[in-house]
Amino acid sequence: MSEEKRTFNPIDPEKIAENANLLPYGSSVSAPAFQAVDTLKNKSLDVNAMEMQTDMQLDQIRQQIELLAQQAGKIQARKALSEQIYSAHMGFKPEINHTYYLYKKDEESNVLSMIAPHEWRSCPYEFLNKVLLLADHTWDIID
Repeated sequence: MSEEKRTFNPIDPEKIAENANLLPYGSSVSAPAFQAVDTLKNKSLDVNAMEMQTDMQLDQIRQQIELLAQQAGKIQARKALSEQIYSAHMGFKPEINHTYYLYKKDEESNVLSMIAPHEWRSCPYEFLNKVLLLADHTWDIID
């Protein structure tokens, strides 16, 4: 009779896990507390983080586009100025990194000169711009 008392298990065998150590959750009262994960809250946090990150990246791209647009505008302005100067009358060959002066001769023609407006006794032309020949043979306005 002492053997029967030893082998008798008061817990119902249908309520006991065979391999309790392999379960993803605790199977006894003494196991750590198990709480369900709020997936909607986690997804909401993930979506907020994703939106913030992509908005920041899109803002950087927008700033780069604005900078490129400004640079393109400056190049177009230099091109238009260069076309105006190359169509002007020049009595010399301009040198790179030298300053010259663009004057309006009449309604249809311009003159490029090495003489500044203040160096003339009586300037025969209307002063337009002080210009500089750049290394790429485009012109830029100084001052």
